[in-house]
Amino acid sequence: MAKGTVANRPVDVEPRVRRGYFECRYGQLHVHNAIPPGGGFEEGTPLLCLHHTTGSGRVFDRFLALAGRDRSVYAPDTPGFGESDPPPSRPTISDYAAAVGDFIDTMRFRQIDVLGYQAGALIAAELAIARPTQVRRVVMVSVPVLNDAERDAFRRGSWLPSEDGSHLITEWKRTLELYGPGVPLEVRARAFAEKLKSGVHAAWALAAAQQYASRERLALVTQTALVLRPKDDFWEATLRARELLSKARFIDLPEQGNGLFEAAPEPVVESTKDFLRG
Repeated sequence: MAKGTVANRPVDVEPRVRRGYFECRYGQLHVHNAIPPGGGFEEGTPLLCLHHTTGSGRVFDRFLALAGRDRSVYAPDTPGFGESDPPPSRPTISDYAAAVGDFIDTMRFRQIDVLGYQAGALIAAELAIARPTQVRRVVMVSVPVLNDAERDAFRRGSWLPSEDGSHLITEWKRTLELYGPGVPLEVRARAFAEKLKSGVHAAWALAAAQQYASRERLALVTQTALVLRPKDDFWEATLRARELLSKARFIDLPEQGNGLFEAAPEPVVESTKDFLRG
């Protein structure tokens, strides 16, 4: 770990990465966070990161360690994922956003920037719409603006456990195919484990994303936005957001694909640095 020196005493210059629990309308919300060495109180606007379906805030572990050098960064597990309590019934994207909004209220943020990845981008949009003065800037990474064929594929992508365990090999093969050979096996194995852990709640989140009226809702985002477009499953879908987000700047990341936050968060940090600093 890099060190500085103050009065002959070594001082950490890397962010402090921690986890904690906060109350929300569905119970407890588990949050990963990184705080700059100075404590974050005199640094940049806090950044809230929202993960994709079948994952958790853990997907941002490497990103937190980089982005948390000059601002406080928070990555909650969406209700029903990771260590967060689940909702009692199938939620909508706006329900997920409202639960995350409970965390924002608890922290009493005057302003906050929001980054959403895949389905998390839709939750970020809902937060921006609901809190137009509190949410300052929005970063969307791989935005699922789905056509009818993609909605059908989303429906087929949900799964439930089978008694004979046959779903395990099916989902493992799907995970290997999704991430591709360029992503380390350890990363793919962790993503597979996260998917199994979320169980029915992953199916709920997939349904919420599939049913989300993206064309109508994204057009209501008034904040300045940045859209990053890695070459993943939503490469084409993300391009459709261009006509909906009138204030958005688009950056293509054709060298990156599925799993970019786990495998290569550096391009995201570099692409968002100036945008979030402004």
